[in-house]
Amino acid sequence: MTQSLALHIADAELEPEPLDPARIVSGTPEVTGRVVWESEDGKRIRGIWQITPGVVTDTEADELFVVISGSATVEVEGGPTLHVGPGDMGVLREGDRTTWTVHRTLRKAYAIDL
Repeated sequence: MTQSLALHIADAELEPEPLDPARIVSGTPEVTGRVVWESEDGKRIRGIWQITPGVVTDTEADELFVVISGSATVEVEGGPTLHVGPGDMGVLREGDRTTWTVHRTLRKAYAIDL
């Protein structure tokens, strides 16, 4: 188990995360991220995620996130359209099919439960 920690999310170094080209609707978005904690069974993950402008689709896990910087519109198929920016918290449900329109490079801290 990882030790307790604190880090400044806005300045944290992130690693490239390949984005499946089939998920890109428009633009040339690039994703980076960093897992900062993961449970021993791999079912709980805490981390930082960033995406540059563009439009992508996703199928979500149960997730709570807080936007640190940037902005996006998240359309949930059959559900609400979420407009998120710095300081906003979002909750996504497992199985939600989403379309993310990223207006300005978005960085978020997240907690996922699988």
